[in-house]
Amino acid sequence: MPLAILYSRALSGINAPLVTVETHIANGLPSFTIVGLPDTEVKESKDRVRAALQNAQFKIPPQRITVNLAPADLPKESGRFDLPIALGILAATGQIPDDRLDQYEWAGELALTGELRPIHGALAMTYNASQSGRSFVLPQQNAAEAALVNNATIYGAQSLLQICAHLTGQTPLPIYRNTAGNDTGSQDASYPDLDDVKGQAHAKRALEIAAAGGHSLLMIGPPGTGKSMLAARFPGILPPMTESEALESAAIQSLSQGSFNIANWKRRPFRAPHHTASGIALVGGGSQPRPGEISLAMHGVLFLDELAEFDRKVLEVLREPLESGKITISRAARHAEFPAQFQLIAAMNPCPCGYLGHPSGKCHCTPDQIARYRSRISGPLLDRIDIQIEVPAVPQQELMKQQISGENSSVIRQRVEKTHKRQLERQGKTNSSLSVKEIDQHCALDNTSENLLKQAINRLNLSARAYHRILKLARTIADLAGSERINSQHIAEAIQYRRLDKLQ
Repeated sequence: MPLAILYSRALSGINAPLVTVETHIANGLPSFTIVGLPDTEVKESKDRVRAALQNAQFKIPPQRITVNLAPADLPKESGRFDLPIALGILAATGQIPDDRLDQYEWAGELALTGELRPIHGALAMTYNASQSGRSFVLPQQNAAEAALVNNATIYGAQSLLQICAHLTGQTPLPIYRNTAGNDTGSQDASYPDLDDVKGQAHAKRALEIAAAGGHSLLMIGPPGTGKSMLAARFPGILPPMTESEALESAAIQSLSQGSFNIANWKRRPFRAPHHTASGIALVGGGSQPRPGEISLAMHGVLFLDELAEFDRKVLEVLREPLESGKITISRAARHAEFPAQFQLIAAMNPCPCGYLGHPSGKCHCTPDQIARYRSRISGPLLDRIDIQIEVPAVPQQELMKQQISGENSSVIRQRVEKTHKRQLERQGKTNSSLSVKEIDQHCALDNTSENLLKQAINRLNLSARAYHRILKLARTIADLAGSERINSQHIAEAIQYRRLDKLQ
């Protein structure tokens, strides 16, 4: 039969739409044409496929070969279509049987020797392909990653010849299983312990609240007060990732240039881009859109150190994903949507020199210089940060005394997990994700608490968004205390985490 049909996957953001690879052999002058909106890498497939087939001792018909990648209006990129194109030629010319091809989906880049090279986005494609009912065949280097999708049947191969032997029934390919398991006990060893930080009890309390309710956090303080140490230890007190969260996070990372490291399965990502990063580096982009830092931090932590040193236009791109939990990248010919559900942890100095309020008295910045420095963080962005705290210098006697064993990350995480579970049982989501209607339902106040909050709104001139975030923060504080209702003590603590608003 001069026509063969196989299935593969393209990538469009986090989605992997189905691509039908149709190969037709017709009489005429020898030619090799690929149609269906292929980019340069896909157009070059014909040279890789031709060499791979020849070196694997297969025959290339001296006829007109046409490969159609359908749907025709979907852009196709990368070398992942090499494998289905090669198999399509072999099936259309009768060199391999075609009765089982529709049971599989195929993806893999071919070397000129016929070996298979790893591809990007294997987990994202498998995540989408698992609902089709077909098995997935891809390079062996990607098989363990793809097998993280529990309901998918994965075959890994080293070469085109191995796949042909599988299709002819000579040597079946092994099925790859999920070997990463569900063990999350390694989380203790994955991150440094919060007990390493001396002093800063107020900051540690703020971190615990942020972890329990999924809130964003900004730390302001002089250099050397432990802001970066606190941030690096924050992932260690977060609740364990669920299976779906781990899969979504890994699928996003599989799209990046560095791909996904299976050793990081169920470990919350911690992304810390430099303050010279561009807007595209944060949100993603490119002619073929790739995820940026905010998406790579999916279900993890995005740490922005020296927040005021970032370009203001770069910081403004955080406003949309902080509200919606996703980012849409639009280009003239296409657009892609990536999820961006992350926790923002930021740190900055209080002034240009960094020593405002330091006991040494080093700071000589003028009020105008301090105001200009802090104005680099816009009011709308600051409004979206739930917790804003000052991290003062640690007193010398506190710093030099022998470390007293206090609460380590494991103890704090147990409280966080208990609080997180309480939120899921009550409303099915963390407090930071509550809608306005859900806030009215779950964050009701008594008269004393309501009057206290009204006074704070008038005195600090808080926005409606800040008002709602205070309520969500108070709900988390009450949950940590095991209280069913929010009282004035919880509201008072939540208000103090917003007092930096008055500096704007």
